[in-house]
Amino acid sequence: MIRRPHHDGSELYVSNPAPELGDTVSVFVRVPRGTGVSRVHMRWVRDGEPVFTSLQVDRRKGTDTWWRGELEAHNPVTRYRFLLGTTSGVRWLTAFGLTAYDVPDSTDFQLVARPGAPAWARDAVVYQIFPDRYARSAAADQREFPDWAIRPPSWDEPVAPGPDATRVVYGGDLDGIARRLDHVTALGADTVYLTPFFPARSNHRYDASGFDRVDPLLGGDRALERLTSAARERGIRVIGDLTTNHTGDTHPWFAERPDFYYTKPDGGHVSWLDVPSLPKLNWSSPELRQEFRGIVGKWLSEPYGLSGWRIDVANMTARFGADDWNHEVAALLGRAVRDARPDGLLIAEHGHDATGDLDRDGWHGTMNYAGFTRPVWCWLRAESVPFDGFLGRPEELPRLGAESVVATMSAFASQMSWRSWEASWLLLGSHDTARIRTVVGDAERQHVAAGLLFTLPGTPMVFAGDELGLTGGGNESARVPMPWNRPDTWDTTTLGRYRDLIALRRSSPALRRGGLRWVYADGDALVFLRESAEQAVLVVATRSAGQIALKGLVPGATLENLYGGAQPLHIESDGSTVIDGSGPAVMVWALP
Repeated sequence: MIRRPHHDGSELYVSNPAPELGDTVSVFVRVPRGTGVSRVHMRWVRDGEPVFTSLQVDRRKGTDTWWRGELEAHNPVTRYRFLLGTTSGVRWLTAFGLTAYDVPDSTDFQLVARPGAPAWARDAVVYQIFPDRYARSAAADQREFPDWAIRPPSWDEPVAPGPDATRVVYGGDLDGIARRLDHVTALGADTVYLTPFFPARSNHRYDASGFDRVDPLLGGDRALERLTSAARERGIRVIGDLTTNHTGDTHPWFAERPDFYYTKPDGGHVSWLDVPSLPKLNWSSPELRQEFRGIVGKWLSEPYGLSGWRIDVANMTARFGADDWNHEVAALLGRAVRDARPDGLLIAEHGHDATGDLDRDGWHGTMNYAGFTRPVWCWLRAESVPFDGFLGRPEELPRLGAESVVATMSAFASQMSWRSWEASWLLLGSHDTARIRTVVGDAERQHVAAGLLFTLPGTPMVFAGDELGLTGGGNESARVPMPWNRPDTWDTTTLGRYRDLIALRRSSPALRRGGLRWVYADGDALVFLRESAEQAVLVVATRSAGQIALKGLVPGATLENLYGGAQPLHIESDGSTVIDGSGPAVMVWALP
């Protein structure tokens, strides 16, 4: 795969990935020796009409020829692709890859001249906290619990599955999180994502009874102030979680503003996935839109100072029947974030294909379940798993080879801009899924999954407890409280690996900002290059032991091992090498 012509939206291939409308940027195509390419044209779309321009040879470096063209950001999204003349005929190069046949314009590369994710986001490591299950302060024991809540006998008592599971409240609170921030910094994460902190009638709080205050069970507004202040002192950002698709049925709006919700002909109300306590919001209301502008801005501003929002079920927001204001509402929320905090982040939850909702004037990225989580699960899954399907899909989780992983990731990446892919969150699991340890079955395969999490393009997100080897088959069983009182149960080897991988990512410009070139994918092994202007690294991930024969690398080079404990990797004069891979394992080398 490395011998194919290549382009992506990273800094090596686009001189300015965040242009203003009307700017002209330089774009580059890397053509390895032996491909027979004699000419390169760029087809870009201006006001809906394709335009062709010719590229010129910019430089020759090593075994590669770099072709250069100029591209104007004439429209908010300018799509472009390359037509290559080769000794074997013409080829298209799009984000989908190299083809000898026409492919849809939806696979074109995209130059986006709209506000993008803040610069800090691509360097971030996100740590997800489910407040009720993370840590409890001394004040938690003094609080009066509401009548709907069920208190377990102790912090370490597991939740019994059943209809009352969402009513079980352990009493974790925001001051408890503040008290345990040193764990976050020791891990190496610098961004905390909190699931909702608004008052509700469940432990998950996605059934908000108000957006104007912090749940007293979590310590109230002042506790959020204390948490964000303590986080800032440690260099940690805090991101909130907002439900824009629905509220709880105890929200004052539900009784006082029926025009804020969808109603049925029989007088009942429409609800999220037919859960009666979660009435669906109707975004045709100008007043509702104004309310949310204020909500978004309030919590991003002082004294709270959140750094952004994750939007719950963003894919369903403002969509019902013939109504579809999703992109309009995403743009409204995006403006509200920028008005309150120019460096604020807006991430959309989307469990399947989010690509049609990105690269507009709203979401900066998505939780990349479809383009990362699921293919990684399918590659590394255990022989048997104690759950069915994936995020509501009824079929058994298939077992795929590495080539299918690359095909899946490439298919989704081809439908969005590089910067949206880079800003999207990579995750091995969340409060809505099984734990990664349960999916893959053992610590060694979790190590490989974590290796991919911290070395592929995107923003890595860790669900609190994964670094300790916690298990769970989904929802309540995966939302077990952090075992602070039982350090003997911690998988310290896994914790050390997460710390080392995060440190590696932080120290590596290539892993934070580099492009992606797939080198090898066959059954049990994945190999890829991450390359930035400052550094290039080779990543090898294997799910079992085996020999990997690579070609097309830098002839005669010796690569220094950065992670995995392997020896330096020597490349033969013809650019080939053989790796006798152990497995499961992940190894990273630096190219000279």
